[in-house]
Amino acid sequence: MVRERASFYRDAELLVETYRGRLNRRLRPIADFRYFKASIFARCYHRSDRGQTGVKIACIGGGPAGLYFSILMKKADLRHDIAVFEKNRSDDTFGWGVVFSDATLAQLAQADAPSHAGIEASFQRWHRIDIHFKGTTIACGGHGFAGIGRQRLLAILQARAAQLGVKLAFERSADDTDFADADLIVAADGVHSRTRDKYAAHFEPTLDVRRNRYLWLGTQRRLDAFTFAFEETEWGWFQLHAYRFDRDTSTFIVETREETWRAAGLDRAAREESLAFCERLFARQLDGHRLMVNAGHERGSAWLNFTRVQCKRWHHRNVVLIGDAAHTAHFSIGSGTRLAMEDAIALAQHLSADGSVADALDAYQARRQGEAQRLQSAARNRMEWFENVARYVRLEPLQFSYSLLTGSQRIGHENLRRRDPGYVAAVESWVAERSGLQAAPLPPMFTPFRLRGMTLKNRVVVSPMAMYSCRDGLPSDFHLVHLGSRALGGAALVFTEMTCIAPDARITPGCAGIWNDEQTAAWRRIVDFVHASSTARIGMQIGHAGPKGSTRIGWEGMDEPLPADGADANWPLIAASALPYGPRNQTPRAMTREDMDRVRDQFVAAARRAAAAAFDLLELHCAHGYLLSSFLSPLTNRRDDEYGGSPENRCRFPLEVLRAIRAAWPEAKPITVRISAHDWAPGGNTDDDAVHIGRLLRDAGADAIDVSSGQTTRAA
Repeated sequence: MVRERASFYRDAELLVETYRGRLNRRLRPIADFRYFKASIFARCYHRSDRGQTGVKIACIGGGPAGLYFSILMKKADLRHDIAVFEKNRSDDTFGWGVVFSDATLAQLAQADAPSHAGIEASFQRWHRIDIHFKGTTIACGGHGFAGIGRQRLLAILQARAAQLGVKLAFERSADDTDFADADLIVAADGVHSRTRDKYAAHFEPTLDVRRNRYLWLGTQRRLDAFTFAFEETEWGWFQLHAYRFDRDTSTFIVETREETWRAAGLDRAAREESLAFCERLFARQLDGHRLMVNAGHERGSAWLNFTRVQCKRWHHRNVVLIGDAAHTAHFSIGSGTRLAMEDAIALAQHLSADGSVADALDAYQARRQGEAQRLQSAARNRMEWFENVARYVRLEPLQFSYSLLTGSQRIGHENLRRRDPGYVAAVESWVAERSGLQAAPLPPMFTPFRLRGMTLKNRVVVSPMAMYSCRDGLPSDFHLVHLGSRALGGAALVFTEMTCIAPDARITPGCAGIWNDEQTAAWRRIVDFVHASSTARIGMQIGHAGPKGSTRIGWEGMDEPLPADGADANWPLIAASALPYGPRNQTPRAMTREDMDRVRDQFVAAARRAAAAAFDLLELHCAHGYLLSSFLSPLTNRRDDEYGGSPENRCRFPLEVLRAIRAAWPEAKPITVRISAHDWAPGGNTDDDAVHIGRLLRDAGADAIDVSSGQTTRAA
């Protein structure tokens, strides 16, 4: 044993000198070796006969992620023993083209110049996005993208990897015997990763199969711009994502909602029937050209659902996830391959730095997980835009195009102006014309907005925010300064915090109220100041805390209950159902019809007091788990009477309150309703539910919906 350890340390010392500045590793306790086989010292301990042959790495998956990582690691040290296992043929790939941004290309050039040169020479570049909608084509330039055929990209990376000495094994599904003695296993086996599934208990993946169906096709129609097209059929809307990726070929992705796909009979259609359907639908974009399928791939002609992949952890012992195995981004933002290759760059960089492999894998995840989540968030926003395109089809073409281009929320108004000043000028002129502006066009945020009888000078709104600075619900000079300064700052509309309709409707003892004359007079003083000293309008948000009431002031413990006795002791709570907001909160009493009558009348009285205080707008708080929200969400409404169950039943009492305050509120003044549009918890309301609820609220008298989300339960 002593001799083995001496040999181990001699080998380790030699490798430290050899790898200094590249793969120098700190010695870890021998007890940890079984967890860090990928470290140099562990490799020496377990495989001392390997000498200075480098680290043994197995890449499972021969897509861009696995190939590019193998290139970068082999380039860092040719002694690394790297094998890539790919189950498909070398020229077999799903999809047609891939897209890179200029920023990503700069990273590829720095990481490996030879492969970048091959990629650069194969690119088809474009700077314009064309949006075809209702017989109109809207163009927006300055976007700086490049497309390349996926087969061509793989061929370039395969050739570069082979040149460096990477072992490439195609039509080979790797099993444990292929990498039993590997120091590092890189799982680049895609969205359906078997490696990720094998260690799912550790990686904790979330697989979100989305509602739309898409068919990934090709065509020899030579498009000269990234093309979006939207066509309405008797069954619903279909949309097209298309771009050219080589001299003669373009990617052509057709997408629609699941129910539309089924209604059109495409779930039963043969491949040729699906192609013919798409050719008829997008005949103008094809201009006489045919559609092609990737018949050689098992998924090449299938209507698919996109799967959004997220993982809590990206590495386990000597196994690490990269690319689609770790995360996916919807094709509408065109960044899946970009993310995969950026993963490869980051992982290679951290493995080549000083420190243990365990530290390198931790650093890789810390760096890339946040970056991937940011891009996934933008991709989710764009994906949901396309999933719900029917919401936007009533917009005029220019407005529709603007909504699409900014739908990811990564590109804003001023960013668009830098890309295409002419396009933004056209948008601003369109908005200005419809806002009644006679002067030079302004950015949309600064154009007037009319809601019922109220006109706002711009679209800047100060949202309701609890200050917890009242005593007995009475607003003070603090509120005069707080709200008055926001009005003087240029916002067109300033909201009060949620103002409670009764003492037992408060969240905390510090909450504002409007249940007596003294409070009404104090609010009138603030409203008069705003009207006299600014051009702003001021709105009051009224609400009832329900199950989230009787808690401490925020900075003393958010959502924590008040003490059982004392000056500010707990008061009884009511809610849709007898469910506490949290494990330490008191359990509310399920409301009776008598409770509903009393609370409805308190809302009406509060609305009348707000009118007497001269507020310009009234907002009804139906979000964030408070009383009316507890009726709307199926997570908090477990009633089995006419106020529970279906969305219509869950909305019944909030709608009753809304109709009652609408009747009591001045006809010319608007009412808005704040809702939690998504519960962000299994079994809760989703965005589709929010649209349905919003329509019911509109029909009951709401002039606008203030969209928030979450906070309906502790989990949300």
